[in-house]
Amino acid sequence: MTSRKLRSLCTIHADTDSQERRSVVKRPDRSQILSRYGRRLLPFLLPLWLAMGAFPVWAQTGASLSGVVTDQAGAPLPEVSVTIRNADTGATRTSATDGGGHYREAGLPAGRFDVRAARREFTDETRTGISVVAGQEVTVDIKMQRSTPDACTSGHEFLTTDCALTWHGITLFGAYDVGVGYVSHGLPENGTNFEGESLVNRNGYQHRFLIAPNNLQQTTLGIRGREEFMHGWSVVFNASTGINPQSGQLANASATNFINNGLPRGSYSEAIDGSRAGQPFNDEFYAGISSTTFGTLTFGRQRALGTDAMLLYDPAGGGYAFSYIGYNGTMAGGGDTEDARWDDALKYRLTYGPAHFGAMYKFADGSGGCYSASATWTASTCTPEEAHNNAYGFDAGGDYRGFSADVVFQHYNQAISVLNPLLGAQSLQGSYQSTTDSINTNPITGANVVGTTNTLYGIVTDNRAIMFAAKYTWKRFRLFAGYEYIRQANPVNPLGVGASDQGGYVLSGVEDNNLDSPKHVQIWWTGAKYAINRKTDITAAWYHQLQNDFRVPTACSAAAGFRASCAGDLNEESLYVDHHFTPRFDAFAGVAVSYVKGGLSIAIPHGPGVPYIYDTNLAPTIGGRFTF
Repeated sequence: MTSRKLRSLCTIHADTDSQERRSVVKRPDRSQILSRYGRRLLPFLLPLWLAMGAFPVWAQTGASLSGVVTDQAGAPLPEVSVTIRNADTGATRTSATDGGGHYREAGLPAGRFDVRAARREFTDETRTGISVVAGQEVTVDIKMQRSTPDACTSGHEFLTTDCALTWHGITLFGAYDVGVGYVSHGLPENGTNFEGESLVNRNGYQHRFLIAPNNLQQTTLGIRGREEFMHGWSVVFNASTGINPQSGQLANASATNFINNGLPRGSYSEAIDGSRAGQPFNDEFYAGISSTTFGTLTFGRQRALGTDAMLLYDPAGGGYAFSYIGYNGTMAGGGDTEDARWDDALKYRLTYGPAHFGAMYKFADGSGGCYSASATWTASTCTPEEAHNNAYGFDAGGDYRGFSADVVFQHYNQAISVLNPLLGAQSLQGSYQSTTDSINTNPITGANVVGTTNTLYGIVTDNRAIMFAAKYTWKRFRLFAGYEYIRQANPVNPLGVGASDQGGYVLSGVEDNNLDSPKHVQIWWTGAKYAINRKTDITAAWYHQLQNDFRVPTACSAAAGFRASCAGDLNEESLYVDHHFTPRFDAFAGVAVSYVKGGLSIAIPHGPGVPYIYDTNLAPTIGGRFTF
């Protein structure tokens, strides 16, 4: 072996031996390390140790606020700026809601807080006086009302978005809804009817194709405004009216009756009852003041609290073609469809946290007419009456994580129901006609005679009602349910011939003693709306009305012959699909089936025991709606 190779081997061996010696050197243990460096690290480890030791205490004492922000229809609102303010210290935290409308702030100290939600195109909402304690998870859901949206800047934007026709805080709005349908048992249409013919009709006798007006929504034209005059305070107003798309006439339920006055039953066209009676503003006409803190107070012609609740909790949204409680209005009016809107009414609304409250009062108005209890009264013996048609109501409800519920109470004195056209020379005559009817079989002469032209026949009662309604949003489903109990009694203060009714029309026939005993009406409904996709919904609904046997003495059976004062029930089921091509234009197709039994199938005032011509109706409908 050469000397060069020998030196290389020696070098390699030496290196290997050195590495082995280094590998067996004893390393210091942890106690030695802590002993050597502990004094140097102590100033840094002590604060860390204190913080780690305090963490469980912070987790136990910190509170959190969370909730869901939605619009009035219950849809979640993303990108809402939510500010949580400590009322004790003034400190604030601000965050934005996620795609599901959720917000959450944790690590809050115990105390009192205010929560404010703000988003463009919506009115700011504030919830105050929220108390939290250590370790508490507090939920505050917020429902926001749409304010004046961005004004339309072009025709294309108007057609393809939901921009508003707004100028200086005043917005023009409306809807046009019309379709075609078929009814198995219906009547000829007329230009003043606004509800179509989907519901079973006491006088319906023939199957027919027809133009179907106002299926999902009343065709409407109106203006509204909200103008802030100081921070948090605004002046508000609304003026809107319903129009019949098939004729261009104002919606007028009263006219559908008096155009049939005196005609034989087989010559009737469609006749309905309702609060829209040809007034220039037959929907609403009111003004008032609104505060983000103290609520909203308005005065004028306004929807009743029951009507507001019906539109919110009805699966079909009050659509005439597919909703019994939208078409009939008995539930919305607390016993009579004419009372779905109140004239001369004060209305107050307040939202506080997840809860809301409403109150309403109607002042007496109009004429009470001339009344006599005698069956042989004359124009000179009746007593002038004063109108006592005041009314009041209350609403309390709340929202929590997709769930909403309301309780509504309403009381209405001298409520008027117009059930059928007046009888006359061509129609069936009999002793069952009202003894206070100026066109009964014993003609009345004198100064107080009221003619039959453009007049109505009314049944008068004092009504009270209480309603419970709820809905729940779960994924793509919206579930609805409700119940209302109504009590009707003969009026404490009767009305007489010449009393005024909706729209200023006069009663030439009046019944103040129609009920043998108090009448009890119960209404149930339930249904679901399923979002097939972002543009298409399918809705199914069921409605049921039941009345008691208020006939005295009781003599109600198929053998004895039913009367309108006998127990009876009504049912309607509906199913329809609604597809939105744009935010403004949608098309729909569906069917409603309705049927009556017992006392509800008696066609008063044609006579005791006179039944519906047909007690069922099948009504498929297709159509379109444009809103702005």
